[in-house]
This record gives sequence, C-alpha cells and structure tokens, in this order.
Amino acid sequence: MEISKLEIGDRGTESPVLWDHKAFLFDRSRNLLVMPISEAEVDQSKYPGGVPANAYGEQVWQGAYVFDISIDNGLQVKGKITHIEDPTDLEQGYYYYYSPFSVERSLYIDDILYTISDAKIQMNDLENLDYINEVQLSS
Repeated sequence: MEISKLEIGDRGTESPVLWDHKAFLFDRSRNLLVMPISEAEVDQSKYPGGVPANAYGEQVWQGAYVFDISIDNGLQVKGKITHIEDPTDLEQGYYYYYSPFSVERSLYIDDILYTISDAKIQMNDLENLDYINEVQLSS
C-alpha cells in the first residue's frame, strides 16, 4: 500500500541510489531519509506542440535531498544540500553525474549531517540543515 509519493524532476533525473544501496541513508528513529540526486527538468518552451513522452530534461541541480519520513506525515522534503557553490558552474558541467562536486554519500554523527563528494565533505546541522563547515579534499 502506497501512503506517500513524491516525484522529483523530469526524465533524466538520476540518483546513485538506483545502482548503489550505500548511497541511501535512512534512520527510522530520526525519521530521516537522505538521497543524492541529480535533478533534470524539461524546458517546455522548447516543445510548442507539447512535450513528447520520451523528452529528457536538462540537469538543473545536484546534491542531497533530505526528507522527513513518517507514517503520519508521509514523505516530506526537509531541505536540499549541494556542494556546488557557483551557479555558473552549470556551464562547466558541474551539475552532471561525474562532477567532483556531485554528492555521492551522506552520514550523520550526533546532530551533524555530513554529505560527501569527491571535492569535499560538508557539514550541516541535522535539525535545520544550516551550513556549519566543510573540508576540501585534494584530488
């Protein structure tokens, strides 16, 4: 029985969770679910006759979706965390799957959520997702 559903992005939206179960963070005691997502959206203005069913979207965002999940309230987006600091990085391909800034994993220790990409480890407050600090990783 489905009690809650949330569709993110359009065709072309991806997540490492689809092929790697270790990319998925879930803790029932905290009602916490975290998934890295590369979000795509179809630009409807490119299809004046209507968007074809097989149209792929352009990448518009990459990072971790943080959800609050419970039987009573279902699945709700608590917030989003990205490692991409400059929106112009989109032009350099930093929103795509294999960017060094693509969030691949997440974990928490006490009340701090850590998101991990090849470029850095970022720390956010688990309660309100406020940025705390980051550690740059050298390649």
